Amino acid sequence: METPLTPLDFACRARKLYSQREAVVDGDWRWNYGQFFERCDRWSSALQCLGVRQRDRVAYIAPNTHAQLESFYAIPQIGAVLVPINYRLTADDFAYILNHSGARMVCAHADYLDAVDRIRAQVPGVEYFIALEGARSGWLDYEMILAEASSQYVRPTIQENDLLTLNYTSGTTARPKGVMITHRNAYINVVGTLIHHHMTPADRYLWTLPMFHANGWTFVWTVTAAGATHICLRKMEPAAVFQKIEQESVSTLCAAPTVLISIANAPDGLRRNTRRGVRVLTAGAPPAAATIERVEGELGWEITQAYGLTETSPFITICELRPEHRALSPQQQAIIKARQGVELLTSGDLQVVDQEGHPVANDGETIGEIVVRGNAVMQGYYQDPEGTGEVMRGGWFHSGDAAVVHPDGYVEIRDRLKDVIISGGENISSVEVEGVLLRHPAVQEVAVVGLPHVRWGEAPHAFVVLKAGAVASESELREFGRARLAHFKVPHGVTFVGELPKTATGKIQKYILRGGRAAISKQ
Repeated sequence: METPLTPLDFACRARKLYSQREAVVDGDWRWNYGQFFERCDRWSSALQCLGVRQRDRVAYIAPNTHAQLESFYAIPQIGAVLVPINYRLTADDFAYILNHSGARMVCAHADYLDAVDRIRAQVPGVEYFIALEGARSGWLDYEMILAEASSQYVRPTIQENDLLTLNYTSGTTARPKGVMITHRNAYINVVGTLIHHHMTPADRYLWTLPMFHANGWTFVWTVTAAGATHICLRKMEPAAVFQKIEQESVSTLCAAPTVLISIANAPDGLRRNTRRGVRVLTAGAPPAAATIERVEGELGWEITQAYGLTETSPFITICELRPEHRALSPQQQAIIKARQGVELLTSGDLQVVDQEGHPVANDGETIGEIVVRGNAVMQGYYQDPEGTGEVMRGGWFHSGDAAVVHPDGYVEIRDRLKDVIISGGENISSVEVEGVLLRHPAVQEVAVVGLPHVRWGEAPHAFVVLKAGAVASESELREFGRARLAHFKVPHGVTFVGELPKTATGKIQKYILRGGRAAISKQ
């Protein structure tokens, strides 16, 4: 009686149980689950009429709109493969991904029609260009096609190891890699997420996280599985977040640490009157304890951190407070919440290992690499056996994240392996130094990297964004760090910047910072 595991099962259940419940809010548009899935069925039918078949690739370039959400159901249920593209990439990147993935169709929001038009000659394999909004000459109109389509389509046999999505990594240092996520991968992540981050039909989820980012951390299906409501947010701005939270009675959302920082530093008028009790799942980079403490203390929200990668569907750990942690002070709780935690029940086996592949001691100090194996791990990188073999060596997926394991089994990331600063033979965690500097009242954001040093080989250097109207000097920040860190960890220099370079998913691009400064030669 085995049946394939697929997130499409959650749609079938929601269709039966929640057809009259509000499913999607996108500006003035509102649909219940019955109406939403009818739209998905119509698009599936239209795709088949256009010749899209099982295993064909359909690419999307769009912000968080109802049409983007519909793609996560309409495309997979005909056995085709969705390619959700990071809309903040360049037109040349669009061309590379469309060609590499073998996409036969590209569906784009009005904001990206110009960029796609510029590369048409570079993507000969694309047969159809669909405008999700703002259709014009040379583009088929999504809503017009939907209006004329039947809701009847042919659903092929779908196996759980069939390809569901091709998710392209940020490509900050090389060409983006196509991460092959299967129906089983996504199903496992949704179930694990709901076990540890419980949701009910009463929840109203705000889309602050881009849906293209690891399939919205699979919340494109998780929210539906719970029968909750999707509240679309097309552009992540703190004012819009607070407005939607109030207008739509938002109860939960996902946010990368950089988004949390922007929310925490929003004008007092927005923060003071916000709805309390909002549950936030954060991931994408290690959040600072100071950020968690501030958001929870000032806004009355509850933050839980998860950890994972696009290659792991994405979650493999979650930092759940244990009953004994509840007696700790808010500051102590925030320190624990800033750790990556323990495996989800469904994510498989996780270890932190040394260079020989042996598990490190649970002492909170010995650094190793996070490796994982289990049902959440991707099928591999598309058309890249060499890259797949490199990260999958020894039967484990190698994350590239340097971490320690505390005596209670909680994992804590100290850095990316490539970002660990080795100064005078000492290992320095840039994450630790950043966490300290973020406690300075004038600091809004900070990134610490290792820069060349004539005496120590390399030394930590801080790039700091100050809060609006705040003032701080280099010497002041260095003394602040010196009072709270071992002296060899204190930044040897501070550069004040207006903003930090980031990927579209909020990760700071440290390689740009390392390459943008001349060698430091302080003695």
